[in-house]
Amino acid sequence: MWYEEPTTVATVRLGSDARSVDTSKFKGYEDKYLIGGTYWPPQYSIMDGETLEPIKVVSTRGQTVDGEYHPEPRVASIVASHIKPEWVVNVKETGQIILVDYTDLKNLKTTTIESAKFLHDGGWDYSKRYFMVAANASNKVAAVDTKTGKLAALVDTAKIPHPGRGANFIHPQFGPVWTTGHLGDDVVSLISTASDDPKYAKYKEHNWKVVQELKMPGAGNLFVKTHPKSKNLWADAPMNPEREVAESVYVYDLADLSKEPKRLDVAKDSGLPESKAIRRATHPEYNEAGNEVWISLWGGKTDQSAIVIYDDKTLKLKKVITDPAIVTPTGKFNVFNTMYDVY
Repeated sequence: MWYEEPTTVATVRLGSDARSVDTSKFKGYEDKYLIGGTYWPPQYSIMDGETLEPIKVVSTRGQTVDGEYHPEPRVASIVASHIKPEWVVNVKETGQIILVDYTDLKNLKTTTIESAKFLHDGGWDYSKRYFMVAANASNKVAAVDTKTGKLAALVDTAKIPHPGRGANFIHPQFGPVWTTGHLGDDVVSLISTASDDPKYAKYKEHNWKVVQELKMPGAGNLFVKTHPKSKNLWADAPMNPEREVAESVYVYDLADLSKEPKRLDVAKDSGLPESKAIRRATHPEYNEAGNEVWISLWGGKTDQSAIVIYDDKTLKLKKVITDPAIVTPTGKFNVFNTMYDVY
């Protein structure tokens, strides 16, 4: 059944610029279908999960949350619900979140939820009931209740939230929180999220509010990350104009968030030659065990890039991966963590 070496068994072209894909995950539909969203054409496509044969193509052209027609709204993040046989499709320029029911593709049912512009990346909360997505042009985070199929909250945040998938942990004072960094502000925001678990009921008054902002050395964050087995929260700042800030990552101690984060100089630790270009460190990603963090390091146009691996507990360098084929790496995703939405 399995090939001895990785082998391409099917390909499909969705468009000229695609951003996000996911499979069907609900019980009885595991990997039966694949959905992909494109920037161009403005649409999402549903395919057979085994053959990638296209089954349904749906345009995202339509009205924005402001009531104006938009001819080419791009599809941003897509995730598969853990509660229902649905996908959550986020349409950037319209600010519309579409719940796509994949139980009957010939009679496709969708639910459109108004939120705010421009929807971008996001991830699940601690309970995996609520999908949290940044509306970065509105300086808000939208929380979608995938159980009721409605918007749970629009949370005001600092400027230009950019969470990636975000990061979840239990705050000692505020209970379950979901975390986002910001392109336009020097903070990491912690948002209290709702829970059906009785042991978190005492935190209900804090739900859907920014309960704490962790200070960063500057703006320009793209990704934050933690792991259920980790006591750390990692944040990057690759879009900051200052070399020292952009070439480093910052590690917060979840046991004491009042402390300043530890700075790790990724560019220096990589051992690569000095460069006139800023070598930007980005996208911390845990391994399945939660004891390593992999960082992408962008080299200059003519410079070598790298993936730099740290021990999560000691914060010591473990390995540097370089190869001519590694050119400005960004997203790199542990398969287990991605399949089961571990962040």
